[in-house]
Amino acid sequence: MVVDDDPDFTASLSFFLEENGYQVLLAHDGTEGLRLAALHHPDLILMDIMMDERTEGLFTVQELRRDAGLRNIPVFVVSALYSEVPEFQVAPDKAWTGHDEFVRKPVNMPELLGLIRKRLGAIETKEARA
Repeated sequence: MVVDDDPDFTASLSFFLEENGYQVLLAHDGTEGLRLAALHHPDLILMDIMMDERTEGLFTVQELRRDAGLRNIPVFVVSALYSEVPEFQVAPDKAWTGHDEFVRKPVNMPELLGLIRKRLGAIETKEARA
């Protein structure tokens, strides 16, 4: 599942992932992401940080981690935090946010695909979900 408020980014990322064999759910904010995660239990969530609120994604990850049914879903934070807010000097702490990987935007798609495959294993059919 991809949770991001940028329609161009979600379109290109979902196309790329689908071309590599993954089914993709899209959510355009943290609230929708939580709702879809509860309904579909995706294998992995790619979460933007800065959506309607600058830290919306971080708090959404924390909500996922508080939910017993969702806490074990791997979450990759995918963000332009450091390029859009250069004064933000603190690296997101996995212990605080609960994310599994931090991926900087602009995203190197082949590297992201490698991280996804490493986490989920390579897939052979379009039955797998991201």
